[in-house]
Amino acid sequence: MMKDLDSIYMRRCIQLAQNGREGARPNPMVGAVIVAPDGSRIIGEGYHVRFGEGHAEVNAFASVKPEDEHLLAGSTIYVSLEPCAHYGKTPPCCDLIIKKGVRRVVVGCLDPFEKVGGRGIERMRAAGIKVTVGVMERECRWLNRRFFTFHEQKRPYIILKWAQTRNGFIDDDGHTLHISTPFTKMLVHQLRAEEDAILVGRLTDEREHPQLNVREWNGQSPMRFILSHEHPIDAILHECYERSLQSLIVEGGRQTLQSFIDNNFWDEMRVETSPTVLTQHLQTSTPAPIIPSSAICYHTECYDGNRLQWFRKDVKDK
Repeated sequence: MMKDLDSIYMRRCIQLAQNGREGARPNPMVGAVIVAPDGSRIIGEGYHVRFGEGHAEVNAFASVKPEDEHLLAGSTIYVSLEPCAHYGKTPPCCDLIIKKGVRRVVVGCLDPFEKVGGRGIERMRAAGIKVTVGVMERECRWLNRRFFTFHEQKRPYIILKWAQTRNGFIDDDGHTLHISTPFTKMLVHQLRAEEDAILVGRLTDEREHPQLNVREWNGQSPMRFILSHEHPIDAILHECYERSLQSLIVEGGRQTLQSFIDNNFWDEMRVETSPTVLTQHLQTSTPAPIIPSSAICYHTECYDGNRLQWFRKDVKDK
């Protein structure tokens, strides 16, 4: 029964955390839920709203009504990511939890940030609090996959994106194919607004002069990179890490996209396929990149006749 309740309340943490998708960057999205001692109801909840401001735990405690304050001593707090144990923009959340006298803490996953990394768990356990770790861990890690990739692999989370015809071409005899619809173009700009950096190859930049900015969505344009012999993949990924850019979109061309695939430098692929079939210039037109057989399609949507597919790596390929 307790295991079922833990999953229910952790799922609520994940829902709350997603509200901080834009404001919390570059911090991770985190949600927190405080549950009454008998497990029957939520008495407080919050999420990390904005970078530099209160963390999810702080906001959850602040939301507890005065008439419920007496319940804190026997309560359980659920947090999607390990409470911090260091002084940053705000004081350590694990110290606040200890001060409030919470009986039990349930954590979705450990924080990979070097100043946390299990220290929050250790401090709370040393204070006599029962701590459970790993409830819905996979879902909690997926929520902050950019953050985890950045801190564990020392590189940005890489999203490969392209549009292709139904028979697998991305241009017609070197000429741009208008594959995306007005709506799916808007989704491209939404993606750009949600990620930190964007990249195309030198030839694509010289031939098409893409702006690579956000024009049809609200948000900040990603930092622009051009792949070349003078500025290779390794150098760009290192620069992204040094600049604290946690995600990178790769938009093309074909050779650039395939080079990322061949070097296993990718985490997601977002492929748009139109119902159009190219019938001429097949020998001189550019085929789409080859999706690895191990790539897993985890989501599909259809808009205006075009199919959008989201792929991720199989765990064993990471």
